[in-house]
Amino acid sequence: MPTPEGIVDSYPSLTTADVYAVLGYYLANRDEVDAYVRQRDALTAQILQQMEANLGPRVKALRTRLRAFQGW
Repeated sequence: MPTPEGIVDSYPSLTTADVYAVLGYYLANRDEVDAYVRQRDALTAQILQQMEANLGPRVKALRTRLRAFQGW
């Protein structure tokens, strides 16, 4: 698991204080943050499903070939 300092090393635009502030907020509001993330994940899945339903047959075939090529 990365440390706050390791996160800052990976993302130089962040400060150590910012990372600790976010971690503190999450720990103080874990249930609300987790519920928000679940809600956003569900919305994302819904949008992706709608987008896939609207793909034409040529795009679907191309995507299938690309996935097979990339080993998905």
